[in-house]
Amino acid sequence: MTNKLYYEDPYLTTFTASIIKKEPEYVIISETAFYPTGGGQPCDIGSLNDISVVNVEIIDGEIRHFLAEPLDSQSIEVKGSINWRRRFDHMQQHAGQHILSAAFAELFQMQTVSFHLGKETATIDLDTTEVTEEQLKKVEELANQIILENRAIETKWVTEDELTQYKLRKATSIKEDIRLVIIPDFDYNACGGTHPSSTGQVGSIKILQTEKQKRHIRVEFVCGKRVLTQLDRKQDVLLSLISKLSSPEEKLVDAANNLLHTNKTLEKLLNEHKQELLKFEAKELLKQSINDIVGVTFENRTIQDLQRLARFLVEESPSSLCVLVSHNEEKLQIVTARGTNREESMKALLLQLLPLINGKGGGNDTLAQGGGEAALSSTELLNKALTYIK
Repeated sequence: MTNKLYYEDPYLTTFTASIIKKEPEYVIISETAFYPTGGGQPCDIGSLNDISVVNVEIIDGEIRHFLAEPLDSQSIEVKGSINWRRRFDHMQQHAGQHILSAAFAELFQMQTVSFHLGKETATIDLDTTEVTEEQLKKVEELANQIILENRAIETKWVTEDELTQYKLRKATSIKEDIRLVIIPDFDYNACGGTHPSSTGQVGSIKILQTEKQKRHIRVEFVCGKRVLTQLDRKQDVLLSLISKLSSPEEKLVDAANNLLHTNKTLEKLLNEHKQELLKFEAKELLKQSINDIVGVTFENRTIQDLQRLARFLVEESPSSLCVLVSHNEEKLQIVTARGTNREESMKALLLQLLPLINGKGGGNDTLAQGGGEAALSSTELLNKALTYIK
C-alpha cells in the first residue's frame, strides 16, 4: 500500500519513492505526495523524474500515477514534484467549502449534499428548495468572519466508536480509517481532502450566484486567489462598460436600461417597416403572377420571411397560390401557401417536393414549409413544384 504523504504534510511539494509497479500508462510507488481525485476534489499534477503526471486516481485500491510518457525502464526510484499552485488552490477551495457549508448549517440548518471543485469556481448543493439574498449575505459574512479569526484547522484519525465524541455536521458511512477535519467550536466533518492549517489561509470567500437544481439549490462560490481573479475579470468588464456607455459606475444600470429600451423601440420600428416592405413585395409579385400562381426563388431569405411573404400574398389575393424557394448556403428552404378560394393541399404538395432535397417539413392544407439539401438548384425545385401544381 502506498504511504499517503499528502495526509502527513499537505505542504510537502517534493519527495522520493520506490517504484512498486510500472505500467506503460501509470506507476504505483511506495509513497506519494500526489492527492488522487476524490471527495469532490481534483487530483494533484506535477512530475515524476521530470515526466509529467497528468492524472492520479485510486483504482482497485491502488494509487495510480498516470504519466505523459513511460518512465525509463531502468528506473527503480522516482523523484516527485507536485504543482504547488494547484495544490494550494485546492486546499483553499476545499477548506472554504467546509466553512461555507458549516455556516449554512449553523445559521439556517441547510445541509450540503454534494460538492464540486471546478477549474474556476466551486459549487455546493444545499438540501433546500429556496434561499434568499439576505440569507446568502449572512452566510457569507459568517464564513469570512471565521476566516478572519484565523482558527486552526485540525485533522484527526478516529474509530467508528470515537465518532460519538464529535458533533459531526454530516453523518459518514465510513466504518474505519475515519479522518476528521476540525475547525474547533465551528465544524466537525469526515473528509479525505487536503486543507491548510488555519482558516486565515483560505483568504476570503465570495458567493457568486445560485440556481435551482430540482429539489436542491446550487451555490457557486470562490475562495482565496480565485476571489481576486473574479474581481479582476469583473473590473475589466466594468471599466469597458463605463467607457462604451460613457457613464459612471453608479449609473451603469440606468444607462444599460435606457439602451435596452432604445433598442426595443428601434427593433419594433424596424419590424414594422419590414412588414410594410413585405406587403409591398407581395403586391408586386401578384402583378407578375400567371393564372394566380406566384413562383419565386430567392437567395438567403429566412424561413420566417418566406412565411410572412406567403401569408401576405394569399391574404391580398384569396385566389392565389404561391411557391417560394430560397437558397441559403448549402440548404434549400421552401414555403407553399394558397388563398381561401383555392382547394389544393399545400401539405401534399410539400410532401412531393421534400424527397427531392432529402428534406423535412410540415404544415397544413393552406400553408406548409420545409427545408433540405441543395441537391438541385432553387429554380429546378421551383419548376418541379409548378409542374406538380399543373
